[in-house]
Amino acid sequence: MSNYVLTCCSTADMPREFFEKKNIPFETFHFHMDGEDYPDDLGRSMPFEEFYQRIENGAMPTTSQVNVGQFIDFFEPFLKEGQDILHLSFSSGLSGTYNSAILAQQQLVEQYPERKLIVIDTLAASSGYGLLIDLAFDLKDGGATIDELSAWVGENKLKLQHWFFSTDLSHFRRGGRISAASAVVGGLLNICPLMNVNHEGKLIQRQKVRGKKQVISAIVKKMKEHADNGLEYSGKCFISHSACLDDAKEVAMLIERDFPNLDGPVVINSIGTVIGSHTGPGTVALFFMGDKRID
Repeated sequence: MSNYVLTCCSTADMPREFFEKKNIPFETFHFHMDGEDYPDDLGRSMPFEEFYQRIENGAMPTTSQVNVGQFIDFFEPFLKEGQDILHLSFSSGLSGTYNSAILAQQQLVEQYPERKLIVIDTLAASSGYGLLIDLAFDLKDGGATIDELSAWVGENKLKLQHWFFSTDLSHFRRGGRISAASAVVGGLLNICPLMNVNHEGKLIQRQKVRGKKQVISAIVKKMKEHADNGLEYSGKCFISHSACLDDAKEVAMLIERDFPNLDGPVVINSIGTVIGSHTGPGTVALFFMGDKRID
């Protein structure tokens, strides 16, 4: 097996144990809250419960992308050790971090011409990004070379379906995902927008659903419509949520009921501090492999 390391960013929204067990290094985003800067270190510096409670109490966090210097510091030790790198980057449709990684790559390949440093824009986010990393790790663990794995990721990343809903629109309004007028009307009418990540890796509102019960049914219906082999889907399914575990559990229960051939139970993770800075509490996201995103 060729000597290479699979790396990613903290915005994959997977537990620390996942990265430690699989030995997947990640570069850390940062967020700013209540006058202080914090690393997006998977809940270690600030537990997710505290993070979302601060938002409920009025805090307005902001985020910063990983810069070129950080990526150089992150990548270079592996190259010095004689390892190649396959870095799967957070979606360019949601952050400029992919561009930072590319600039770092361009500098480092000149210094280490004998090494490979491949950077791929996953066009994925949150635990959907995490699911792609998990699948990539399985292939690497099974003996895939760096070229074979990078080709597989390139061919399959748009087959990763992302579907989201939110019962709190204030942070989506602040981030420009929905208009102020839509947020006000949505709040009055109990509208829960159903969104997905499109082929450019951008978050797009697809449907307006009235009421939490109805939007939970709608998101499960999207999996029935788009999952590979429909109700016979036999792959993995991940969910992430921002301080609404009961809603996430309800979605997971319905999926496990309707998709009997899943590869293991539905995995539920917390939406991390960087993505959570833009969603706020009340968001549930569903991820699975399915048909190719074309719009």
